This record gives sequence, structure tokens and C-alpha cells, in this order.
Amino acid sequence: MFGLRVVVHPIVYPLGFLAAHYFVLRKLDHKEWSYVWLGRGAARPSKLAWGVVLGSLAVAVPAALLLGSQRLQVVTAPDGGWWGTALLAAVVLLPSAFAEELFARGYILALIREAAGWKVALAATSIGFGLLHIANPGANWQSLSVVVLAGFFLGAIVLVTGSLYAATLAHFAWNWFIAAVLHMPVSGIPVAGSPDYRVVETGPDWLTGGSWGPEGGLAAAFGLSMGLIYLFWSAKRSNRA
Repeated sequence: MFGLRVVVHPIVYPLGFLAAHYFVLRKLDHKEWSYVWLGRGAARPSKLAWGVVLGSLAVAVPAALLLGSQRLQVVTAPDGGWWGTALLAAVVLLPSAFAEELFARGYILALIREAAGWKVALAATSIGFGLLHIANPGANWQSLSVVVLAGFFLGAIVLVTGSLYAATLAHFAWNWFIAAVLHMPVSGIPVAGSPDYRVVETGPDWLTGGSWGPEGGLAAAFGLSMGLIYLFWSAKRSNRA
């Protein structure tokens, strides 16, 4: 199970990043929370729902394709409390996702976009996001490349929806689906418990992600790419309206 230290840290980190954002925004720059996509409008239920849907579909569709082609297989595991494990995963993963979004796509994304444009901001923060995972177990060029692509996906959600909350929920939904539904490693980190069943990879690592988990394979890259295509289409459609 998750240790106390693992549970406490994800709660402390976003509070620290929020405090840093407050100091820089309100005391130094004299800007509103909307500058970093954390204003009231960014918390609209429709935007939050889109974050959950986009994050879930980006990983659920590739996983379903891999399961259907038997590149992933479900095997039995010792009986346990699925709901309790899923809830504990949420307690850990939600604040962790918010902390990573604040760090990788909060003030820094807004600042670079203001100075150099959204394209440079999106590229710079996405590459940085990938490098944040370089010390994770099993990291290699392919898994980190997919994480960089995930950075583009999450950054596009911020820019298109105008909501860091939406990107946080997309990030959370992606991780939670892998950990709580598939019972597979998240970015190389094994889940703490697989009650009743677990999903194992039987296909090639380049497709399934291997020990990194499904988000390190080309199947996940496909899901992220489809999400990106939709987001850019949605942005162009809004601009034409």
C-alpha cells in the first residue's frame, strides 16, 4: 500500500506551488489568477468535464485496442478491496497531478507565452515535462518521448480551454485509469496493490510500454496524438466562429 510519506507529499507539494504562485502573481507582478488559468472562469464544470473526458479517452482507447488484440491481458490477482484501492490512488494522484501542472504549466507557461508566443511556450514546457521524468524507473528515449507528447497534450488543454484545472483533471484521469483500472505502472512506478486482477503486457515493449507502463508505448502516443488533433481542430473551429 501507499506509505504515509507518499500520501503526505502530494498534498504538500501543490500547496507549496500555490503559495509560490500567489507570491509571484499578487505581490510581485500584481496579476490575477486568470493569468495562470486559475481564475473562476477556469473552474467551469464544462471545462472540468472536458479535462476528465480527454484524459480518460486518450489512454482508455489505446488500452482497449491493446486488450482487444491481446497485446495486454487480464490475469487474476488476490482478492482485495477495489474501491478502497481506487480511492487511495485518487487521494495520491489528484494532488500530484495538480502539483505537476502548477510546476510545468502554471506561471512558467504563462510567462514564456507572453515573452515568446504560445508555440515556444508549449514546446519548452513539454520538453521540460519530459525531462522531469528522466529519473523514473525504466525511463528510456521512447518513454520520455511519449511523456513529452503528453506535455504537448496537457499544454494544449490549458491553452484551448483556458483552464489549468482542466489539464489537472486530464492528467489525473490518465494516471488514475492506468493505476486503478488497469493496475499497471504509472511512469515506471508500480501501483500499490492490484485487487482481484491486474493487466499484464504480452506485446512488444515499443507498443505496450513495457515496464514503464502503457503510457510509454506507441499505443499511448496514438491516443495522445488523436487528442492533440482534436484540440487543435477545436481551437481553429472556435477562431472561425
